Amino acid sequence: MKIIYYCRHCQNRIGEVDGSHATEARLGLSSLTPDEAADIITYNSIENSTYVKTVCEYCQEALEAHPELNLLSNPLQ
Repeated sequence: MKIIYYCRHCQNRIGEVDGSHATEARLGLSSLTPDEAADIITYNSIENSTYVKTVCEYCQEALEAHPELNLLSNPLQ
């Protein structure tokens, strides 16, 4: 199973991990609450992939430089 990371704001693909050797604990996903996990992790059984929302460096820098963007529902699209 592939684990694919993508930016929650700009939707760009950030990276991919071969899930056959990765566990939720090793990836830090086991520390999420059920609500956080539901918001961040999406499973796609057809593609046999797991998608994880994160924030890319570009969007992180933009949000830090302009914190008012956090008030918008889609700040960087």
